[in-house]
Amino acid sequence: MRRLNLNLNLTAIIVLTAVGVLLPVMLATAVGIVALVIADDVGGIVTGVLVISFAVTAAGCALLAVVLTSRKARLARRQADFVANISHELRTPLSAIRLYAQTLQSGSVADDPEQIARCLATILRETEWLDVMIDQVLAWRASSRDMLTLDMQTRSVTDAVSQAVERFRAMSAPDELTLVTAMESSLPVEHDNRALNAVVLNLLTNAAKYTGADKQIKVSVRDEDAAVVIEVEDNGMGLTAAEARHIFQPFYRAQRHDGSDVGGVGLGLAIARHLVQRHGGTLTVSSEKGRGSAFTVFLPAAAAGGRS
Repeated sequence: MRRLNLNLNLTAIIVLTAVGVLLPVMLATAVGIVALVIADDVGGIVTGVLVISFAVTAAGCALLAVVLTSRKARLARRQADFVANISHELRTPLSAIRLYAQTLQSGSVADDPEQIARCLATILRETEWLDVMIDQVLAWRASSRDMLTLDMQTRSVTDAVSQAVERFRAMSAPDELTLVTAMESSLPVEHDNRALNAVVLNLLTNAAKYTGADKQIKVSVRDEDAAVVIEVEDNGMGLTAAEARHIFQPFYRAQRHDGSDVGGVGLGLAIARHLVQRHGGTLTVSSEKGRGSAFTVFLPAAAAGGRS
């Protein structure tokens, strides 16, 4: 309800600004035109020109005010959505952690080692999800303020990709998905291991969100000419051409076929593209609605004699 009131108030400000300034501008322009038409001396012509010049200047100021106010409205909505989404995303794993911790604390499964192991595994998975979400928020804050520093080393990317895959496995329940890997790269790439790990992990978590019950994900790394290609493919719902154009924008989230929300805060892919660009590479998507998506990272191979 607060968000609705906020939007209405900002919209009212925009309308009042436009009407309150543009209406006098239109009247002043009309007066200036009349002055020019009926003027029979230099003074009348000068007056008409000055009036029209004032009207044009006022119109420009009004347009600037409307643009700035509209931008403020969009930022306010984006901030409200972000707070609501991150609150929801944090609450979900916290609720699961609390539930299983209470189960262990109650002693109801004290004589069942299998149930104890299941509870502990779920708690660990949910804490991994929490850690990933917090990393995303911190990474976005650092990148948006140009405070992100990278420790660039020249080596194969397979270690970073493998670490991301293993962390993703730890976040997934047994038998929740089929994850296939193909590591066939030997070219060295100058990269920050932690940043590249985050790129692949963001692509994997995104793939998991947009696939159905039969989750099939493939991660491959291969050499192509003077570049290394990392690809994450899924059998999910896919994207329309319009969605594919916006998918890397901050806070953008595609909808499921039924219009339901997939969760998340819409930062994962934006962070991934930013980090890839910081490495001098590109991140693209190839997708078709109903037939899955493939996200492809191209990273330039390091020149001979690079840092190691």
